Amino acid sequence: MKSTIEELHAFVTIVDSGSIVMAAERLGQTTSGVSRALQRLENKLNVTLLERTTRKLKLTQEGQLFLEKARKILNDLAEAEDALLKSDSDTSGRIRIDSATPFILHVIVPLMQEFMQQYPNIEIELNNHDQVIDLLEHKTDVAIRFGELHDSSLHAKLLCRSRLYIVASPVYLEQHGVPQSPADLSQHALLGFSQPTHLNTWPVQLNGEDLIVHPKIKASNGETVRQLALQGLGITCLSRFLVEDDLQAGHLKALFEDQIRLYYQNIHAVYYRQEHLPKRVRLFIEFLAQKLAVYL
Repeated sequence: MKSTIEELHAFVTIVDSGSIVMAAERLGQTTSGVSRALQRLENKLNVTLLERTTRKLKLTQEGQLFLEKARKILNDLAEAEDALLKSDSDTSGRIRIDSATPFILHVIVPLMQEFMQQYPNIEIELNNHDQVIDLLEHKTDVAIRFGELHDSSLHAKLLCRSRLYIVASPVYLEQHGVPQSPADLSQHALLGFSQPTHLNTWPVQLNGEDLIVHPKIKASNGETVRQLALQGLGITCLSRFLVEDDLQAGHLKALFEDQIRLYYQNIHAVYYRQEHLPKRVRLFIEFLAQKLAVYL
């Protein structure tokens, strides 16, 4: 075989990342080293795999054909390596996980101790972005996404469905009164989101349509909104995973339970489309799905 695994890996990563610079960052190598690996591969095959311009890289016809074969070789090798592991607990490597801050704090962090006990050789890197990120650009193995999915380049596994609640603290309700209908909300301080703005549509009907609120205080992530509600600053609408413990402890009260339109927010684990998912990533997704199955 003329090609080396290192060269195949460099080629596939360049294609997936969209640039040699991004591929080098993802592989933890120098840009010149990745570029030389691609050049060696092309020289050995005596073909041009990628057309380089000042703005982008484009696969040639030969490159597209070779890419499919290279992916299969790398996937088969990864699968063979996984098969040699004595047990799941022997699985090692790093998993880079991305999610919104509230989900990391309220769902993933409480489960980390159990996961690490089951898989002591796996390393975890938790990153939080409150907006959708590009998984390749941020070198992310798996991300948690909420609501509708639009990126066809990703695989997705439904983890749970989290109901929305309209809530306020007992202190706020004592000071300002309990709204009896959605129309009463116009007389109250409301808490909501600066982005995405669709989170300011609440599942109660006003004049036959879901209520669109105009928050007095806005924040960019749900944990901040939750803290504002706990401080008695207003009424808000948040997902079950954020407020379930607060409701049980009496720190927040659910409103309009006899009028609310039950709305469930789908929560998926997403990962880049590939034939062979690394075992460590598969184990994490399966673990999370099992723990959250109660919410399906």
